[in-house]
Amino acid sequence: MTGTTELVTEYYGTHHVLRDILGGLERAGFDRHALNPDDLKPVDEFHTGGLLATDELLKQLEIEPGTRVLDIGSGIGGTARYVAQHYGARVTGVDLTEEYVETARYLSNAVELGELTHFHPGSATDLPVMDETFDLALMLHVGMNIEDKAALFRSAARALAPGGHFAIFDMMRAGDDTDLVFPLPWAESAEMSFVAPPEVYREAATAAGFRNVAERDRGDFALDFFRGVLERMELDGPPPLGLHLLMGDSASEKIRNLVANLEGGKVAPREMIFRKP
Repeated sequence: MTGTTELVTEYYGTHHVLRDILGGLERAGFDRHALNPDDLKPVDEFHTGGLLATDELLKQLEIEPGTRVLDIGSGIGGTARYVAQHYGARVTGVDLTEEYVETARYLSNAVELGELTHFHPGSATDLPVMDETFDLALMLHVGMNIEDKAALFRSAARALAPGGHFAIFDMMRAGDDTDLVFPLPWAESAEMSFVAPPEVYREAATAAGFRNVAERDRGDFALDFFRGVLERMELDGPPPLGLHLLMGDSASEKIRNLVANLEGGKVAPREMIFRKP
């Protein structure tokens, strides 16, 4: 593995993700042996805006039971399970961190979505899938850990069938080139953070043969979301089940730093949807 790959896998692979999630479920009053997909929602969507952001992105796409969906950087499988549950589509998830892959498989089987969701270890820049086998690729808050955006888009283009779409929701540079304040939810330091401006994504997409069909800045949405998260944490402390389980003991510091970066105009999440001709 490269140095960056090792940093990313070490950062996300804590060796107790599943244990912490199952413990959080029990503390929240859920029976770990009788779960449904909605029980996992407080921890399932590891990105800005959580389930609301996922839903608002997916509403812009055409998804049905026959749609072949690829989730790039699938994490613990939350988005894949949501697509499978609400659209009946089969979803293949790929993630660099094997612990996340194993956790995703366990949780999908626990909520009886194992037949519609399949997870594999692998890199976003060299996806372990066959050529032109998907109609839709999703990537939510993953690009910040990927230095080679050109390789990412080439890999996605190879995986998609003609006419397929690549829908992205990433934290991007927002015009201020000053240094970011760390740690952040996706990185302890600048060594493993590759937040790029939207034009880098556009250029990589064009070079890979994609056409940009939709784009939307979500900066205000992100500020409202994270201010609400901080307010609830300060009033009530961290909930039994939540994204802090994936961010570790410094979760509140990471969120505060992200809010500072958002308020300072350094970053903002953005949706981008591309189409392969």
